[in-house]
This record gives sequence, structure tokens and C-alpha cells, in this order.
Amino acid sequence: MKDPRRERFDKTVLPHLDAAFNLARWLTRNDHDAEDVVQEAYLRAYQFFDSFHGGDGRAWLLRIVRNTCYSWLEKNRPRESAEAFDETKHSAERTDTGPEAPLVANENREMLRRALEELPSEFREAIVLRNLEGLSYKEIAAVSGVPIGTVMSRLARARARLQECLAGLLPEES
Repeated sequence: MKDPRRERFDKTVLPHLDAAFNLARWLTRNDHDAEDVVQEAYLRAYQFFDSFHGGDGRAWLLRIVRNTCYSWLEKNRPRESAEAFDETKHSAERTDTGPEAPLVANENREMLRRALEELPSEFREAIVLRNLEGLSYKEIAAVSGVPIGTVMSRLARARARLQECLAGLLPEES
């Protein structure tokens, strides 16, 4: 006999496994730790599934993943420093075309990954949820438990820091 609660859980939550792992990976910065966090988050989601009253299952799950990540990080890692980026870094524009374009694209992806990892966790979380997972500001606010204005502020600051960091990673033009 099929368990209707389990079927509803599977239908509501399981389709968002990739998004859950992506958020956990960016917050923990480690694939194995992210797998552990997502597993724990799914167990919590199942345990508290009766408290889910419909609506956006993705946002509900990602909030659980986020909270599980931060709990896990607090237990297993030292607190992140809130060091500011160097404000004196310059910005540069580059446009690469030609046969080396795929190599340049890979280098650019790696630079972006490194720059994202440099962001404080609340900024990295906002960027991942908005730009990688495509959540709306309202959904990000629900996942993060902050007002929409805070989401917009975090995204603006995160983008500015990413721009500064990426400018610092570009080679000097002579």
C-alpha cells in the first residue's frame, strides 16, 4: 500500500534535489559536505512535511537546506571572516574571440567560481539563489528569512564585490 504522505513529499520536494545540492555546495564550498547537508535537510523536510501547507515547495525546501547548512557550518567550521575587498582594485573590459575562446571561457568560469567563493556567505547565498537557481526576490526573502529590501541590498553589494574581485583577477594590460 502506498503512503500518500510519502507520495506528496516525493512530488513536492524531490524535484528540487539539484537546487538543494547547488545551494549547499556553494554554502559549504565542498561537494561531500554538501551531500551530507542535503541528506540531513531532506530528512528534516520529511520529518516536518506536515507543517508544509502548500505553496512553493522549492522555496520551503531551500530554506531548510539553508538553515541546515548554517547549522552544519557552525558545528564544523570556524566562523567566516567579514573582511572587506580591496576598494582600490580596478576594472577592465575584455572581449575574447577566435579559436582560443573556449579556453578563455573556461578560465572565466574558474575566475567567477573563485570570486563567488570569496564572497561572504549571505552575499554568495543571494547570488546563487537569484542567478543560478532563478528565484525571485520574494522567494529569496522567504528562503533567507529577510525582507525583500535586504535581498535587493545583498544582491547589489554582492554584484559590486564580484565586479571588484573579478577586476583584480584579470591580468594587467600593458
